[in-house]
Amino acid sequence: MISAVCWDEIANPGAWSGRSLMKAYRYFLIFLMFSAAVSGAEAADFVVKDIQVEGLQRISAGTVFNYLPVQVGSTVSEKDYPELIRALFKTGFFADVNLERRDNVLVVTVTERPAIAEVKITGNKDISTDDLKKALTGVGLAEGRVFDRSLLDKVEQELLQQYYSRGRYGVRIKSGMQALERNRVAITIDIAEGEVASINRINIVGNKAFSDKQLLKELQLSTSGWFSFFTKDDQYSKQKLAADLETLRSFYLDRGYLKFNVESTQVSITPDKQDVYITINVSEGEPYILDNAQLAGEFGVVPQEDLRKLITLEAGETFSRAKMTEIAKKMGDRLGEEGYSFANINTVPQVDDEHKKVALTFVVDPGKRVYVRRVNFQGNTKTQDEVLRREVRQMEGGWVSTKDLDRSKTRLQRLDYLESVNVEMPAVPGTNDQVDVNYTIVERSSNSLMFGIGYGQESGLLLNASLTQNNFLGTGNQLGIVFNNSDIGQNYNISFNNPYYTLDGVSLGFRLYYRDIESSKLNTANYIQNVFGGQVTFGFPLNEFDTLRLSPGYEHIWIDTTKDTPTEILDYLARNGDSYDQFKLDASWAHDTRDRALFPTSGGLSQVAAEIALPGSTAEYYKLNYRGIVYFPFTRWLTWSVGGEIGYGDGYGNTDGVPFFENFYAGGLRSVRGYKANTLGPRYSNDEPSGGVFKTVASTQFILPVPFIEKAENVRVATFFDIGNVFGSVDAFDVSELRYSAGLAGIWVSPFGPIVLSVAAPLNAKSGDKKEYFQFSFGIPFN
Repeated sequence: MISAVCWDEIANPGAWSGRSLMKAYRYFLIFLMFSAAVSGAEAADFVVKDIQVEGLQRISAGTVFNYLPVQVGSTVSEKDYPELIRALFKTGFFADVNLERRDNVLVVTVTERPAIAEVKITGNKDISTDDLKKALTGVGLAEGRVFDRSLLDKVEQELLQQYYSRGRYGVRIKSGMQALERNRVAITIDIAEGEVASINRINIVGNKAFSDKQLLKELQLSTSGWFSFFTKDDQYSKQKLAADLETLRSFYLDRGYLKFNVESTQVSITPDKQDVYITINVSEGEPYILDNAQLAGEFGVVPQEDLRKLITLEAGETFSRAKMTEIAKKMGDRLGEEGYSFANINTVPQVDDEHKKVALTFVVDPGKRVYVRRVNFQGNTKTQDEVLRREVRQMEGGWVSTKDLDRSKTRLQRLDYLESVNVEMPAVPGTNDQVDVNYTIVERSSNSLMFGIGYGQESGLLLNASLTQNNFLGTGNQLGIVFNNSDIGQNYNISFNNPYYTLDGVSLGFRLYYRDIESSKLNTANYIQNVFGGQVTFGFPLNEFDTLRLSPGYEHIWIDTTKDTPTEILDYLARNGDSYDQFKLDASWAHDTRDRALFPTSGGLSQVAAEIALPGSTAEYYKLNYRGIVYFPFTRWLTWSVGGEIGYGDGYGNTDGVPFFENFYAGGLRSVRGYKANTLGPRYSNDEPSGGVFKTVASTQFILPVPFIEKAENVRVATFFDIGNVFGSVDAFDVSELRYSAGLAGIWVSPFGPIVLSVAAPLNAKSGDKKEYFQFSFGIPFN
């Protein structure tokens, strides 16, 4: 110890003597040695005999031991502490970490971060709470996770981006935290969504060859219009603008402007966050023409001439990137049909800037021919593999054909009992020329037994009991047992069909039925029709798209009259009797290229049908009918369809004309909407509709996106224009007698049956026509 005398001498240097200096120096050395000894003892390494963790509440000690890079038996010194602390901080579990040594025990003292007990979001309407929570989970904020206060800033930014993408630039988000017991917190997020900002104007600067109107029509973004409520095209988003800029480039490149460039874009928002202004500055350059187009490379087993025929470009025409890309695609598809699924078609341009010409060379690299090892199905819990496999045109062991793959997917999609089909082709591990074809399907849920009540303006109240199964026991067979009792009468029906009665796809089915119908309830003449019969149906596939059906059958018809039955019917029954035994043959040919059976968006259906009462029947007659419809997909969300139907009938042998109970009718949901069902055309003397022997109906529709529904596989909404009528004979046809209507229609295939709605306005109704602006049916088939 340094004595008090020594401290005095040190504190008063003027009193120091030589002896005092030596004594002070000696004590100073002793002090330094003592401090060094103490410091060395504290920093000395030690072997960890045990590790103790203090301060844990929810996290287990094992979790700490797992992340701590030290274990019992390790040698540790104080200089290692920072590294150990950093390792525990990286877990994100702790707000504070301290280390200390107690003898040879390493003591870890931690303060846990609180856990998130609840995330409460208020004020949101445009985006659901579930969707917002999914977005928050992406940045690490979710119930049960460890809370980090720095996350709140990330949360607000993420939510802002979610709302900005929907055009709500005035959104305000306030987040907060409330401490709870047991080291937990509740996160509150209050959202003021604000109004949706709409695009007020889009300016394109620098365009000379094409007008603003031409260019703006190509863009996805637009100013507010009639359909903006559905399409949201007036809501700005960065992704949409980027897509539109690429659309502009494609527009110019498809018209030969190789040097086109988007120089800059400016997006501005008004201070009130309500209006968005977009300016796009472009440099057009000059158009280039095609000099020549050549073919080079290897062609596999595909004849070179087959690929050369696909080059439809001619020297001197304006260069088009779209045509160039389409030719390369067709070449790839042609090679894909022969098994070269991974062929590369590289288009090499040679640009002559001086003469503004482009020479193209299509370089073909077919690669290896690829074979299918296995065709697999996933997701078919009900349907047997064999039922799906028989629809597949891509065979195992053969080379991959893109044409067969596409056709296989379409055939599967058209099965009534499948909701969706997805196909993948993973490579077989260890090979470079084999793939597996994996079909992932989603089956439709269907109730085999149903009791229900329906109502239709054409049929009135409908009591329904049915056993219907389009995929009976997973075999793909159709079974139906139907009992209907409505205001118009009774209908009992049992049917069965095996679509693959033979391996070649010949179908066989039968139908037994009984109907007792009071025709006046159908808005036709007043009489009662009682029918029972049976029919056998054979279907013969002629190729992938054409089917021939033959249905021989027999039915017995008995007609009863009432006091209000028209005179014309009474006279007919007096001449021909009220009981009819009919030996019938129905025949039809159909050409079907639709992409799916329910709610198609591309392709078409053409069907020619004939119904013949064979010689020996009480009434000998025939009816011919043509029905066709074509679908044109305009965009991802808009489809245009055009369809029509023509029917004609006449008698032969001893029968004069078609029996009155086999006449054609028009009006209602299934023909010209806006007019009461079956009321168009000729009339009896008592002013009741009589129908006719010649029918012509046409309709065009724009199928629209369904608002507020992201997945609308079972819902369809369309605007339509209908035209048609029926006539007593072909000679009686008169264009001026056709009726028109326009309106909006919707169909929902609900679990309880189809619901069909129509709001239509007759456009040229005449005196005596029965108009019906709103029409609907529930629980009644619509096709």
